[in-house]
Amino acid sequence: MIDHSHPTAHTATHQVYNQVPPLFGHNLYAGDPALQGAVYINKGRWAEADLHRYGEICGRPEMIERGYAANEFKPIFESHDRIGNRIDLVRYHPSYHQLMQLALSEGLHSTPWTDAGPGANVVRAAKNYLQSQLEAGHGCPVTMTFASVPTILLNPEIAKEWVPKILNRGYDSSNRPYFDKSSLTIGMGMTEKQGGSDVRANTTTAIPVGDGIYELIGHKWFMSAPMCDAFLILAQAPGGLSCFLVPRWRPDGSKNPLEIQRLKVKAGNVSNASSEVEIRGALGWLLGEEGRGVNAIIKMVAITRFDCMTGSSGGQRQAVVQAVYHASRRKAFGQMLIDQPLMKNVLADLQLEVEGSVALTMRIAKAMDLEEVEHEKMLLRLGAAVGKYWICKRSPHHAYEAMECLGGNGVIENFITARLYRDAPINAIWEGSGNIQALDVLRAITKTPAVVNHWLDEMEGSLGVDTRLDKAIEKLRNELADLDQFEYRARHIVDQMAITMQAHLLVQGGNEAVSDAFMASRLESSGVRSTGSLPKGVDVETLLIRANPLMV
Repeated sequence: MIDHSHPTAHTATHQVYNQVPPLFGHNLYAGDPALQGAVYINKGRWAEADLHRYGEICGRPEMIERGYAANEFKPIFESHDRIGNRIDLVRYHPSYHQLMQLALSEGLHSTPWTDAGPGANVVRAAKNYLQSQLEAGHGCPVTMTFASVPTILLNPEIAKEWVPKILNRGYDSSNRPYFDKSSLTIGMGMTEKQGGSDVRANTTTAIPVGDGIYELIGHKWFMSAPMCDAFLILAQAPGGLSCFLVPRWRPDGSKNPLEIQRLKVKAGNVSNASSEVEIRGALGWLLGEEGRGVNAIIKMVAITRFDCMTGSSGGQRQAVVQAVYHASRRKAFGQMLIDQPLMKNVLADLQLEVEGSVALTMRIAKAMDLEEVEHEKMLLRLGAAVGKYWICKRSPHHAYEAMECLGGNGVIENFITARLYRDAPINAIWEGSGNIQALDVLRAITKTPAVVNHWLDEMEGSLGVDTRLDKAIEKLRNELADLDQFEYRARHIVDQMAITMQAHLLVQGGNEAVSDAFMASRLESSGVRSTGSLPKGVDVETLLIRANPLMV
């Protein structure tokens, strides 16, 4: 008699093989020679041991899992409590708070202010780059908190109470007044329905009521991280557009009427709550002078743009890490993917983009460290906008190409490449989209022509090294001198500024294989080129080694 109580061997449909296990347990800093080289050359070498330590932390499986959980369990908005009191509460998954705790405990919101010195912004940027590879959304309040300090200092009386708590390396997510907490986070509300990036079109009003206090009435179409302890908000005061610090709680302990209407449902950056807010007579303190709101936030804008560069560079790196790791462990047509010539071309090209992004990001971080030097100040004035425009704009397609390297798995939500792809457009749009950045570059050039000389002077050190770069710099010089239809040509001009500067920085970085490949593919190519179209003669093997997180 046949025993049918157990399945027979014939019922086994398949075995799982030729699938790539998740990547974790690697050191994100030790496996990233592009980052290491850029940190060294920009005066951050003193923090090497600390960066190795942090790279190991960011590669731990529990840290990677927190990034997944924070995105799977999105923020939830509760307008009222169970008996009808208005509370405007946003609840986050514990993983989000754990990532915030990690970031703030490492000083990603504070160290260049508390421990200024050579390489302070470079090292902070390197850590931010590593942390952003875990998850992008929580970086928004970290960046805003960091960038708020120069603006808040414009009101010394308020700064005396607020800045020490902002710079504290703690994280307090509790829903209670700022004066009961030892550490604070800062958000911002600039954008309105009718204006978008044109903040001068804002209609929110600020009415002085005495003792330096204003009452704000209006709306904000985007207010990110609505559980922060206070927000920098632009509003129309009697003297014109002005900047205010608006707390979530009034000094008497009552709730400040910042009433959240709803949370935005976004394509990416979903762990971070973005809200629409009605401001119904909220208390605010003036920062700076009435009518000079844009001037009050200008440094904050530069810092947030820089962090967009950093986050997008980190996203590019994580995309390459996943693509190369997959290709090195997956077979197709009888051969490992990474050994197949066309895949090598694609992966090497993806890494080459990271090389340029990291080099430019860390050079601008150095300019932030040396801002008191005129050359560095001028370089930063252009570099924050050029880098934000170029790196962030290149990231969505870069993320897509990396995702494609994983095939169908790449678009599945429990593979990180799907999240990287959804997150990639956010930095390109936030803090001023592509046209805003390009126009800002032109504004700086026409208002302060000396910035052009400093941009070109920065590249002087690479003249004579390679004729391709020499020609590119000369072409850029001519482009910048030609003011005909300047605005119409703005994107093309900024493209060339970014590419030539990246080529120069890679030449100065000293790895000839990297700089030669960059110039051969970015300076010599004509017209539109797809990823994976590197020309013959490029040292793809060196690029693949630099791309592989486990080749240490």
